[in-house]
Amino acid sequence: MGKLFRFGVSLEKSLLDRFDKLIGRENYTNRSEAIRDLIRQEFVRKQWAERGNVAGAITLVYDHHKRELLETLTHIQHDYQKIIISTQHVHLDHQNCLEIIAVRGRATDVQLLADTLKSIKGVKHGTLSMSTTGREMF
Repeated sequence: MGKLFRFGVSLEKSLLDRFDKLIGRENYTNRSEAIRDLIRQEFVRKQWAERGNVAGAITLVYDHHKRELLETLTHIQHDYQKIIISTQHVHLDHQNCLEIIAVRGRATDVQLLADTLKSIKGVKHGTLSMSTTGREMF
C-alpha cells in the first residue's frame, strides 16, 4: 500500500450510524478499511462498464445426469479457452455438480461466456463474480 492520506468526510448522523452497523456486521475493524473497499468496488464496476480487462469467477450448479449437458459445457469452454484460466469441478451429491471457472479477459467476453453457460438447459444456477486484474486500478 502506498502512502496514506487523511481527509474528512461529513455525513448525517443517521447515515453514519447505519454505516457503522453495516461495517460491524461485515467485521471491518475501522471505517477507513470499509471506505477503501467501497472505493475499490466502484473502480471494479467502472472497469466492467468500460469493457476493460477484468478477472472473475463463473459458478455453475447443474445436474450431471442431464443428457449431453457435460459435452455442451465442455464444448463451449473450449471455444472460450483464451479467457478461461482454470476450472474446478466439485461433486455436491449423486446428482448435482458445482463448477467454478476462473476467467480473465475483456469484460464483454467474460459476460458473454457467463450468460451462455448459465442459459444452458440443465444448469440450475449460474453466477458471475466480477473482479479486477488489479493492474489498472491500484
